[in-house]
Formats: sequence, structure tokens, C-alpha cells
Amino acid sequence: MAIIVRLDLMLARRKVRSNDLARAIGITPSNLSLLKSGKVKGVKFETLDAICAYLDCQPGDILERVPDQAAEPLVRTA
Repeated sequence: MAIIVRLDLMLARRKVRSNDLARAIGITPSNLSLLKSGKVKGVKFETLDAICAYLDCQPGDILERVPDQAAEPLVRTA
């Protein structure tokens, strides 16, 4: 399973610069860059909420779960 971060796409759609978003939500531009690239292990709900409020979007517009192709299905038959 992988979580894909599509923050850069939402920033482009809203015509918002990364530095403006970082300043508005109170995080450093370097931390926002790490988040955009998916190089973080987690994100606080408070930060996610601030991003969504500023960009007028939902968390699902920014984050996407992509299942592993090799993973077993969750439903098992007996």
C-alpha cells in the first residue's frame, strides 16, 4: 500500500504558491516541500486541516491510497 500526495496538483489548480501556503498555515517551506514530495512518515490532522481550509478542498483531494498489486485481498474465502 502506498499513499500518494497530490498537494502539488491542488496548489496548481488553486494557483497558490508553496511559499504562500507555508506562510499561511505556519509551517516552513522546507517542511511543506517534504510533504509535497511524500518524504514524510505522517502529517498532523491540524496541518492537514489547515491545508484543506486554505485550499478549499478535502483531504481526499490531496491524499490518495494506491493498493499494492502483490498484496493479498482483505476478504478471504473459506
